[in-house]
Amino acid sequence: MFFKNEENKKENNFLINICALLIHAAKIDEKYTNKEEEIIKKTLIELGINKDNIATTIKDAKIIEENSIQILDFTKEVKNLSEQDKIKIVEALWSIIYSDKDADLYETNLMRRLAGLLYIDNKTMGDIKDKFKKKI
Repeated sequence: MFFKNEENKKENNFLINICALLIHAAKIDEKYTNKEEEIIKKTLIELGINKDNIATTIKDAKIIEENSIQILDFTKEVKNLSEQDKIKIVEALWSIIYSDKDADLYETNLMRRLAGLLYIDNKTMGDIKDKFKKKI
């Protein structure tokens, strides 16, 4: 039983960190919108979070994001995910960035840094960016 609780706690912390990364991307242009929060909720559901836990996860992630001084805190475990899961998260990030139909300098800089931290090659990152850019 103890290990089950520890496993749940690790998974919850992991999802909170992913959520904090998504919130960071949403807030980096200083315009955190309801549309961006809906994208975050959808992403969390796709990653397997229980719908009943979304509000708490977002609340906890906002606190972590506000108190963090570097994105490394959010990316430590993400870089160890499968390529498919990392791409899912990067797609969510680009979706958040282009939700206001524009990517500013801070947002594109964040994504360049994340590409390196998550070990995603430039071509893959560019292809994902173009996919969301074309949707606007």
